[in-house]
Amino acid sequence: MSSLPPNNSAPADDDDDDAPRIPAGSKNYMTPAGFEALQTELRTLLRVERPKVVEIVAWAAGNGDRSENGDYLYGKKRLREIDRRVRFLTKRLESAEVVDPTRQTRRDQVFFGATVTFARDDETERTVTIVGIDEADMDKGKVSWISPIARALLKARVGDVVLLRTPAGPEEIEVISILYPGDRHI
Repeated sequence: MSSLPPNNSAPADDDDDDAPRIPAGSKNYMTPAGFEALQTELRTLLRVERPKVVEIVAWAAGNGDRSENGDYLYGKKRLREIDRRVRFLTKRLESAEVVDPTRQTRRDQVFFGATVTFARDDETERTVTIVGIDEADMDKGKVSWISPIARALLKARVGDVVLLRTPAGPEEIEVISILYPGDRHI
């Protein structure tokens, strides 16, 4: 079963109501790893999951009355879900602009792909990595480049204090470190 992205915002298009929207006029930035993950999911859906479900549906269809055939009804529903996800992934991959953060030359500033540690008002520290919309995973510290925290941090340097707009009100955060893939933590 494929893992669908969490419901972070409005629909991206008619093919995946749970996917975050790419802002109008923006590019669909993605890290090489994020691009590969979407390609892998698409290949798995097309080469493994869909053929399995088609086989089950064909078998169930041969069992007679389809109106009360659970295998057939569930299989058809699952095929629609798979086909919807395939259309979504295909569109996202076609519109992807792969940005390799290891090639960033201005490593003293926060740009796409940076891992940033910052201090909050309560003196706690938090580390996030700025990634593509489809790669965001708060549990792993990966935030979308369109998220409020990423927008606040973009172009900041170590020592900068930036304003983060939160639902609870504005908060000042201080950039403590900026790392890119391949950098060594000092």
